[in-house]
Amino acid sequence: MSKILDNNYYDLIISTALAPTYDTGDNITYLNRQNSLLHIPIGNANPCDLGRHSYSSFPTLFTLTSTVSLEKSGVNTVQQNPALALFGSGVLVAIIDTGIDYRHPAFQNSDGTTRILSIWDQTIQTGTIPDSFNFGSEYSKEQINEALSSEDPLSIVPSTDLNGHGTAMASILAGSPNQEQSFRGVVPQAEFIIVKLKEAKENLKAVYFVPESALCYQESDIILGTRYAVEIAANANRPLVICVALGSSQGGHDGRGAISAYLDHLTLLPGTASSVAAGNEGNDQRHYFNSTAAPPYYNDIELRVGNNDTLFSMEIWSYSPARLTIDISSPNRESTQPIFPTINQCRRFSFIFNQTTIYVNNIIFEEETGDQLILLRFSNPLPGIWYLRTQNPENEPFSFHSWLPAGPLLSNETFFLNSNPDTTITSPGNARHPLTVAAYNQNNDSILPESGRGYTRTGQIKPDISAPGFQITCAVPGNQYGTATGTGAAAAHAAGIIAMVFEWAIVRGNYIRMTGNDVNRLMISGAIRNDAYSYPNNIWGYGQVEINRLFERFTNL
Repeated sequence: MSKILDNNYYDLIISTALAPTYDTGDNITYLNRQNSLLHIPIGNANPCDLGRHSYSSFPTLFTLTSTVSLEKSGVNTVQQNPALALFGSGVLVAIIDTGIDYRHPAFQNSDGTTRILSIWDQTIQTGTIPDSFNFGSEYSKEQINEALSSEDPLSIVPSTDLNGHGTAMASILAGSPNQEQSFRGVVPQAEFIIVKLKEAKENLKAVYFVPESALCYQESDIILGTRYAVEIAANANRPLVICVALGSSQGGHDGRGAISAYLDHLTLLPGTASSVAAGNEGNDQRHYFNSTAAPPYYNDIELRVGNNDTLFSMEIWSYSPARLTIDISSPNRESTQPIFPTINQCRRFSFIFNQTTIYVNNIIFEEETGDQLILLRFSNPLPGIWYLRTQNPENEPFSFHSWLPAGPLLSNETFFLNSNPDTTITSPGNARHPLTVAAYNQNNDSILPESGRGYTRTGQIKPDISAPGFQITCAVPGNQYGTATGTGAAAAHAAGIIAMVFEWAIVRGNYIRMTGNDVNRLMISGAIRNDAYSYPNNIWGYGQVEINRLFERFTNL
């Protein structure tokens, strides 16, 4: 078995420049020119393996950013006929997600042939492995067409989408029209590159204290899926729009991280763009912010822990030059006493009068950011209100952010009592150059309460723009139609508009050097702005995306 699939090996992110010094022949997986994976034996797994190895070397965990429903909405979803008859012809769109129901008519031409150029299913190990990769199965357009014309398609191309999220996102972006369902994707003539992500390794979930049953995906597989899409597009000599409808609240919310850096790089290249969901953490009470400017120089975080959350983590990121201690008190007032920062120490605390175990990494400087990170991992915490006292031993002003995990990795019963809805955009939405998309209700022009809010922890303006994201009509597996709500749906919608610009600029030869970042700036300049607000702001970004205004600016150039 390939080590990238073997749960007896950790996948650690290292610099590609350093990979040759670790290479023993089968322990390195190349991700991209910046990073590679080092596969190391786990041995006796211990939560303090995160401590022996740096926080940033463990891939981040990502969850889905839209809720897909089978209920029909009947909503006319602001998918008007694009100006200049731009339908995405000649453009490739990549969906890196839960897969696709390739048998759905939303992904077929009028003659019943597929609009999918290729599928890389990371979960199937019995087919042909794609070139330059070392696991999964690749299915070509020809194989998919053969499957569609057979009586038993899955015997030829066994790839499916049991979740439905990837199918929904792909259809919003570029689904073929269905008049009965009042459905049409934004660019129904674009072709698809589909990556079905394998689920995160159990050992990575264990390191981050994520329940085994939680559905999540690891950063390294998303990077590999992105590189696959880039290589397919390069071979086809076609422009590419990458849609990332996934998000994570791990990390410093500052645009760093392996997947953010990769998308940053790609978005500055001609003919490559990325549309990223802002996440749905705006109203989940999972972010806390404190700024202590006067004595006494401490702050008490109040964390409400629900009955069902028996395994979870929490991160505290402070700003230099502060150097914080943390003292954790249970609802029955047992305490760890102050824990001081160190370089790589990992400490375990077992409470006497309840079943709680807490692992604490108070890292004086996290390698990727240089900032202090306090990582707390809870096992069987006593339900109730926990008190976490942060203090600056130097008796100087300090400030910090704290985040709980995103999406279904935590129930809504666990939250900060004095939460802050800002700085809740999930990774990779904090990256600088990808288009980060918030979601609004297109029926009443109100922002979705759950839509992630900016800015980044370092003050960079995000989100960039907002797009329709409420009960967007979409395809769901089994030849059915439903709706999708959330920033993932909004990111798919915006990705379709990017594809329209690429068709005008690159496919039609009007501006062949256009980069994804160029498109983003054009979309921002053409956005609709409400006189009641000032722009940019941390909720709407630069306004609501507007196709016709964008192309009016093109034609008036």
